[in-house]
Amino acid sequence: MSDTPDTPQETFMSHLVELRDRLLRSIIAVVVVTLALVPWAKDTYAVLAQPLLAALPQGATMIATDVTGTFLVPLKVTLMAAFLVVLPYVLYQMWAFVAPGLYQHEKRLALPVIVSSVAFFFVGMAFAYFVVFPVAFHFFASYTPSGVQMMTDIEKYLSFVLTMFLAFGVTFETPVVVVVLVRLGIVPLEKLRAARPYVIVGAFVIGAIFTPPDVISQLLLAIPLWLLYETGLFLGRFVTPKATEDAGETAG
Repeated sequence: MSDTPDTPQETFMSHLVELRDRLLRSIIAVVVVTLALVPWAKDTYAVLAQPLLAALPQGATMIATDVTGTFLVPLKVTLMAAFLVVLPYVLYQMWAFVAPGLYQHEKRLALPVIVSSVAFFFVGMAFAYFVVFPVAFHFFASYTPSGVQMMTDIEKYLSFVLTMFLAFGVTFETPVVVVVLVRLGIVPLEKLRAARPYVIVGAFVIGAIFTPPDVISQLLLAIPLWLLYETGLFLGRFVTPKATEDAGETAG
C-alpha cells in the first residue's frame, strides 16, 4: 500500500462518491417506506382530509376534477408521510457526511440545532392540523352562501395543506433561529429584544401573506410566531455567545 497522501482531486472525488451513496440510501429508504404504506394510501389521505370533512355540511363530500386525481393525490400524501417517517434517517445520513469536517464546538452546536429544528417543525405541522385546520374550515363552511354547496377538489386541498404545513413548520423554527443568532454572536440578545415591536408587526404581515384571507387564520399564525420569538428570547438568556466563550477560553 502506498503512503502517498491523497491529492485534492482524489479527496474531492471520494467526497462526491460518499455524498452519492448517502443520497442513494436516503432515496431508497423513502421508496421502501412509501411502498410499504401504499396499501393504506386511501386511509392516509382520509386522515389528512379529516379536518375538512368534519367541517363540511351534512351530505357534502370532496371531489376530484382530474381523472388521475383519485390515484395520484393519495399517492402524493403517502410519499409525504413516508418522507416524514424516514426523516430522522435522512438527517443522520446528512450528519454522517458533514460531521467529519466540523470542529468539536461546531458539532456541539449542530446536532442540537438539527434535532430541535425537526422537533419544532413537527410541532408546527401538528399545530396546523389539530388547531388551525378545524377552526379555519368551520369558519369557511359557516360563510357558504345560500344555494352553494361547499365541495373542495382533493388536489387543491392537498396544495393548501402543504402550504400551511410549510408555513407553520417554518414559523415554529423561530426559537431555534433566535438561539443560533445569539450563540454565534451574529445578533446580540439586546438587539433582538429591541426589535420586538418590528417582529410583532412582521408576524401579522406574515400571517396575512401565508394564511387564507380570514382574521382567525392570520391570528393563529401571527400570535404563535410572536410567542415563539419571545420563547427564543427567553432561551437566549441561557446561551453564551461564541465570542464571549472564546474570550473566556483564551483568558483561561
